[in-house]
Amino acid sequence: MSSRSGFDALGLRNRRAIPLGAVPTESIDGFRETVVGAVAAGWRLVAFFGSPEDAERTRLLAILADDARGELGATSTFVHDRYPALTPDCPSAHAFEREIAEQCALLPEGHPWLKPLRRHLPDHRPVRRSEVVLDPDVYPFFRVEGEEVHEVAVGPVHASIIEPGHFRFQAHGEQVLFLEIMLGYQHRGVERLLETANPARAMLVAESIAGDTVIGHAGAHCGAIEALARSRKTPHAQAIRGIALELERMANHVGDLGAMSGDVAFQPAAAFFGRMRGECLNLLMTLSGNRFGRGLARPGGVAFDLPPTMRSEMRGRVERLRDELEPVAALLFDSASVQARLEGVGAVSPKQCLEFGFVGPVARACEVTRDVRQDHPYGIVRFAHIPVATAWAGDAHARALVRWHEVRRSLAFVLEQLAALPAGAPRASCGALHPAELVVAMQEGWRGEIAHVVLTNDQGAIRRHKVIDPSFHNWTAVALAVPGNQISDFPLCNKSFNLSYAGHDL
Repeated sequence: MSSRSGFDALGLRNRRAIPLGAVPTESIDGFRETVVGAVAAGWRLVAFFGSPEDAERTRLLAILADDARGELGATSTFVHDRYPALTPDCPSAHAFEREIAEQCALLPEGHPWLKPLRRHLPDHRPVRRSEVVLDPDVYPFFRVEGEEVHEVAVGPVHASIIEPGHFRFQAHGEQVLFLEIMLGYQHRGVERLLETANPARAMLVAESIAGDTVIGHAGAHCGAIEALARSRKTPHAQAIRGIALELERMANHVGDLGAMSGDVAFQPAAAFFGRMRGECLNLLMTLSGNRFGRGLARPGGVAFDLPPTMRSEMRGRVERLRDELEPVAALLFDSASVQARLEGVGAVSPKQCLEFGFVGPVARACEVTRDVRQDHPYGIVRFAHIPVATAWAGDAHARALVRWHEVRRSLAFVLEQLAALPAGAPRASCGALHPAELVVAMQEGWRGEIAHVVLTNDQGAIRRHKVIDPSFHNWTAVALAVPGNQISDFPLCNKSFNLSYAGHDL
């Protein structure tokens, strides 16, 4: 990775394929020491997963990032049925190791919280039921014992159109003492589909990983395929993808600001933001023919061009949207009653953020400047910088403030690109994938860092496609943020994170 950890970075960068054989293969003790030491030296765990090597062995592969230097590093090891867990010395590995135990039937010995993550049987290593490490039908909930302590179970079925997830509160009166979150109801076998489907269907699967993050996941998937195929997008195509990604960010951040306004009963902002979210989605529909951007990003570029007349029309609409958003945001953030409801609710500390590896607005709201667009830039953001928005309190108010500043900066970026779109073809050719290679494709989705790690076999077919949605990192933040708050504040706290159930469950 670098001299910071004594490990070579291998020249691995965002969306740059390298030979799989170049990835160091260490003993399990050496692997553990490398990963734990790298994280202690300032690196961050981007991905940690298993890939079956043969009937007996599983390759464990760790991808780490040095955000300060813009470097990525990789290391691997082979294990049979168990290995010493990394989590006791590297808390950011805890969900990854639960996933490995579930997907690959490997036992991480010494893991302090070894429970099913998505509650399904192994799908990346053929095993008998007797060899399963985590029984999906057994989930022991943690309980706080004591006088007047009571338990409140919420979900998995929720009101309205909310996705399914189960929340188990341990509370004393109204005060939450502990929250445990059980997910997995949205598991669809996404990774196996990406590994086995033909390229056209795999593209549709990638767009469906999280329904509100179509451009984010499609862009990361395309980036991995393009790197393995040595396909080079034109600046024109890169700019259109960048516009679409920022429109997606604006739509969701504006929608979240409206939803948070509704949760604190501030109806004027809720109504205005709700309408303006629709305008962001309509801009995506103008660009792609779909309100969520489906069908736009394709390997080699984009499926639809942006002609001058459409560009001019969109620019006028974005300018009107900017002018309409400003007074509504002022109305929201200048209201003393809104500030009183948001400040101090669901706080996450910088220490927790660094320890558990939180990403996106959750990290930036506690002054951790973690953003793929700055740390590992790719595509148009290498040439058109978008300043990183941060806050310091780590609470619901800070997360709302970060969202608003990101909306403003996305507006400026979109207007800049529409005014001076580079020339070129919308799509380049994309041929066969190179064999026996590894690529990491990272993208800053609106929730945070999206990572697709793809390995090819000796014939150039996809051997393993690992997906990490930002919600995978950040659901732990919700569980840490809620204790100490009132149960009645949970809907507001949860909405201030607005994580994806489907993106986590895969």
